[in-house]
Amino acid sequence: KGRYVRRLFSTIADRYDLITVLLSFGLDARWKRRVVRLADPRPGQDALDLACGTGDIAFGLVARGARVTGLDITHRMLQLARGRATEGAESVRQSHGGPPVFVQGDMLDLPFPSASFDVVTTGYGLRNVPDLRRALREIHRVLRPGGVLVSLDFNRPTNPVVRRIYLAYLWLVGGALGSVLHGDPDTYRYLPASIRRYPGAAAVVRMLQGEGFEGA
Repeated sequence: KGRYVRRLFSTIADRYDLITVLLSFGLDARWKRRVVRLADPRPGQDALDLACGTGDIAFGLVARGARVTGLDITHRMLQLARGRATEGAESVRQSHGGPPVFVQGDMLDLPFPSASFDVVTTGYGLRNVPDLRRALREIHRVLRPGGVLVSLDFNRPTNPVVRRIYLAYLWLVGGALGSVLHGDPDTYRYLPASIRRYPGAAAVVRMLQGEGFEGA
């Protein structure tokens, strides 16, 4: 799964922002703004955005005054994020936390000392890791006592009828987008497949609690 995800996101990186808008019914930006509000970073705090992609959440955290590190496993995603930081250089310089630092790394083996961050966020990250419990353990390790984790992801509906309609929509739309943008209908069909295997929000909350998180 890890190798597949690396290849996939390298392929779709330049279309990633467009795809998240289309597959979220245009709600992606609103959801990410809510992630930043819930994380509620304070000026001068250290924040880590995992699976940062092109940097939407990282830039939102910077705007709140945090010192931000964005981590992603895909080199091309980081190139795009750094390009956005350069394009918005003036507004980034004016923030209290300075520009975000983007690093390449794996959520299963975070390249940071323990208790390094006050806030950890991730958008569409937990669903894609090969070992979810290990990723949660690593997040818990790098969070300081009293730190906050906020995760955004597509959920798996519990109602079987709603779930079938939802996954069918993603399969059909994903296939159409894959054909148009990449000449391969299977490119974005990974999304419904990954949701089908995802344990769901309630199960992830139980896993968080099992790894020592409180208030999940």
